[in-house]
Amino acid sequence: MNIVTPLLLEFPRIDPVAIAIGPFAIRWYALAYIAGIVLGWQLMKVIARRPPKLMTDEQCDDFVTWCTLGIVLGGRLGQVLFYQPGYYFSNPLEILMVWKGGMAFHGGLLGVFAAIWWSGRQTGAGFLRVGDVVASVVPIGLFFGRIANFVNGELWGRVADVPWAMVFPDAGPWPRHPSQLYEAGLEGLALFALMMVLVFRTRLRERPGFIGGVFLVGYALARSVCEFFREPEVEDVFGLITMGQFLSLPMILGGLYLMIAARPIKRPVAPAPG
Repeated sequence: MNIVTPLLLEFPRIDPVAIAIGPFAIRWYALAYIAGIVLGWQLMKVIARRPPKLMTDEQCDDFVTWCTLGIVLGGRLGQVLFYQPGYYFSNPLEILMVWKGGMAFHGGLLGVFAAIWWSGRQTGAGFLRVGDVVASVVPIGLFFGRIANFVNGELWGRVADVPWAMVFPDAGPWPRHPSQLYEAGLEGLALFALMMVLVFRTRLRERPGFIGGVFLVGYALARSVCEFFREPEVEDVFGLITMGQFLSLPMILGGLYLMIAARPIKRPVAPAPG
C-alpha cells in the first residue's frame, strides 16, 4: 500500500534580524510593531478630523505615546501571566527581552484601554469616542504583528495535511497550519476592511461606542476561529476551549453591550424663527 505524502510548502527561513550593525540589531518583530503604530497613528488623525471632530493632531500625537507604552507593557505582562507564568517566573530576566517575541493581544488590549481612558479624560472627548477612533486602526497593528510571528516561526498551527502546510523550524518534523497567516488575514485585513466601511461609509461614528463594540466582537470571533488551527500554548481551559477563546468571551460580551447601549450624539436644536 502506497502512502501519499502531501506536497508541503517550504517555510521561508527569514533572518529575524532585519538590520545588524556590529552589536546593534533591529529585528523584523520590532519593525512590525513600529509600522503598525506609525500607520495607525496617521490614519487615526484622518479619522479624528471627521465630524464630529474628536481630537486634534496634537492630541493624537500625545495618545500614541501612551498607547505604545500600554501595548508593550500590557502585551508582555499578558504573555507572562496568561500563557507562560511558570517559565517566566523561573527566568525573570527574559520578561524584559521583548525583542524575542511573546506579546499577548489581550494583555496589550488592557494597556490600550488605559491609554484611551487617559486620553479621553484629557481631551474631553470621553472614553467611548476615543475608543471608536482607536478601534478603527488597531487591525493594522494586528496584521503586521501576525506577519512578524510568521517571520519568527512562532505561534505555529496544529499538525495538518493540507497542501499549504509547513514544517516550522522549532515545531518538530510535522507539517502544520501557517495559522499566523490565517490570523493576519482575519484579525488584520478582514477586520480592517470592516472598520473602514463603518467609519467612511456609514454614520455609526455618531453613536459613540458602537464601532468599538464591533471591533471587540469582530476580533474575538476571528481569534476564536483561528484558535481551531493554532497550536495551543497552554492546556485548554476546563478541557473545553483554548485560552485564546476563553479570553475572547468577555470581549464578545463587552462588545455586544457597547453596540446595544450606543446612542446617537444629541445635536443642538435650532431655535424656531420669530
